[in-house]
Amino acid sequence: MKILQDTALTYDDVLLVPQYSNVDSRRVLSTKSWLTKKIALHSPIVSANMDVVTESEMAITMAREGGIGIIHRFMTIAEQTRQIERVKKAESFIVDRPITMTDQHTVGDVKRIVEETDTGGILIVDKDEKLIGIITTRDLLFEEDDSRPVTAIMSREIHSAPPNTSLKDAERLLHEYRVEKLPLVDKNGKITGLVTLKDIMKITKFPKATKDSKGRLAVGAAVGVRDKEMRRVEAALQAGADCIVVDIAHGDSNLEIDMIKNIRKHFSDAQIIGGNVATADGTKRLIDAGVDSVKVGVGPGSICITRQVAGSGVPQLTAVIQCADAARDSGIPIIADGGIRFPGDVAKAVAAGAQTVMIGSMLAGTDESPGMILTRRGHRYKASRGMASLAANIERNKREGNDLTREEVEDYVAEGVEAAVPYRGKAREVLNQLVGGLQSGMSYSGAQSVEDFQKKAIFVRMTGAGLRESGPHDVEVLG
Repeated sequence: MKILQDTALTYDDVLLVPQYSNVDSRRVLSTKSWLTKKIALHSPIVSANMDVVTESEMAITMAREGGIGIIHRFMTIAEQTRQIERVKKAESFIVDRPITMTDQHTVGDVKRIVEETDTGGILIVDKDEKLIGIITTRDLLFEEDDSRPVTAIMSREIHSAPPNTSLKDAERLLHEYRVEKLPLVDKNGKITGLVTLKDIMKITKFPKATKDSKGRLAVGAAVGVRDKEMRRVEAALQAGADCIVVDIAHGDSNLEIDMIKNIRKHFSDAQIIGGNVATADGTKRLIDAGVDSVKVGVGPGSICITRQVAGSGVPQLTAVIQCADAARDSGIPIIADGGIRFPGDVAKAVAAGAQTVMIGSMLAGTDESPGMILTRRGHRYKASRGMASLAANIERNKREGNDLTREEVEDYVAEGVEAAVPYRGKAREVLNQLVGGLQSGMSYSGAQSVEDFQKKAIFVRMTGAGLRESGPHDVEVLG
């Protein structure tokens, strides 16, 4: 038996000490940080890879607001691939592989594809794959005869541009031709891409969006550690996932390390995030295995009961500090996963050394999270649960075609609970509060950037009385 003498701390045990500041407005402070060694975020917030938090809708919002979402793995490989593709198709300067149909198709064929893909226009090609026409939703609006050939309703007057057209030139041409779609066509008449007015407007509307090298929204994908999960890794990367999160509760394990090494061996350029760990030694082992980022947190989540069931874990602030120290020399970023209840906790996590913060329950209550809104005693809620809860385990097995026996259900030791979280409205509103809290924390420390904040930050411990003093007290809070 070995007993560590240091007292481990969490966010409620400390405050950031106010310092001299020459910051005139917190809104101008840069919160740019690194998710991995190659992926930068304007807003250092990551939505958790939980089935009650992140699917395509949440991931799209996260990326547009400068963060990133991690699509959970508790679905089939095919469904996870579709979720990733939805994110990738949601926004792009150039659509690399626009949907095309041939002149042999019918109006009914086009209607079916438009409905399935939610696209606003189809490019028509001949037998030599040369562009000959375009069909938009206007062309389909009052068309009732599904048997008509596409050539009967398509527009043959097509305005196109060469493959190397810049964003500025594309904007000019769309305005000049008064069109919403600009096909990119090579000298042989074959389609190389598509620029749409809708996508260009999104670029203007979301200037801080997290994007890949092709201008598509960035998204991550979670995978497990079993051998069969390599198929999931391959499918996710082919669909366009920008990072792979190797997702198990106890990341400091041979299963995790072997999986990381296997991914690195077969996909050398993949950005790999490993976790979860809670110690410096665990962090170093994942770095040695080849990760590009380490996820820190064992037991701090609001729906996690690992510490109660297993008696194992490290209070989150201490875990972040120790893991960040261990990763500093290698330049590997740290993700603080769990334990965030207030915007000030984001500031504390980043000041302690985390480059990004993963959010679960706070985003589970938003419109963009999967699940329905529930009403209870006049208040609205959304469902949340730990991925190690009994309900999550039962549903996970059902998705894989396994119906658990009564004995298997009774023998399962849950490390998560099912719960309801308050409805919080749009995810963007939550993100604004979290990032705004970080900027406020930076301003109180006189810091201009995340790196500056981590150098200048000073923590002071406080008692339970200090914690009570930190929130509303001696008043009746309205609303």
